[in-house]
Amino acid sequence: MVKGSQARRAAHAVDSIFIDRWSPRAMSGLAITEAELMVLFEAARWAPSSSNYQPWRMLYALRDSSHWPVFLGLLNEGNQRWAQNGGALVLFISKTTLDDGRMSRSHMFDTGAAWENFALQGSLRNLVVHGMLGFDHDRARSELKVPQDFQVDAMAAVGKPGEVQQLPENLRPREQPSDRRPLNETVCAGAFSF
Repeated sequence: MVKGSQARRAAHAVDSIFIDRWSPRAMSGLAITEAELMVLFEAARWAPSSSNYQPWRMLYALRDSSHWPVFLGLLNEGNQRWAQNGGALVLFISKTTLDDGRMSRSHMFDTGAAWENFALQGSLRNLVVHGMLGFDHDRARSELKVPQDFQVDAMAAVGKPGEVQQLPENLRPREQPSDRRPLNETVCAGAFSF
């Protein structure tokens, strides 16, 4: 698998872990073990959260499990075409309320931190980790019995690296690390001035 730092350069001296991580789609179709996946979940567990509330929850299906067809069936057709070669599918959800019933203003922010830990750990383990919004959120809630005080946020495919030729032809040119917009288009001192 190509490391991002082989194809892109940071403008400032950040650790290569951030540049190396990217979201390939080419996966081998080989199973991954529950133990391999638990390492990624363990990394997610250590993400920061407001008041240490840890609103994230993750539901998963390993490719050889009885849950796999349900999870794969939630994906839109475009994502199914490549994610079917994954070793696991993961649904990220976040609790929208605090223990006292008040709305959590940071549930998605905190769950995003858990997702990033998950993705970085996968990259460090030389696994493909690709997040997706292209799935049926309502069916995910219904079929996976997600309670109403949780928001269905995103899904991810996890797998062992595969060959680009395994991808549908229209995705092959995209199978490379992408660049990022310059900092001056993302960050400003003081009030919004983009």
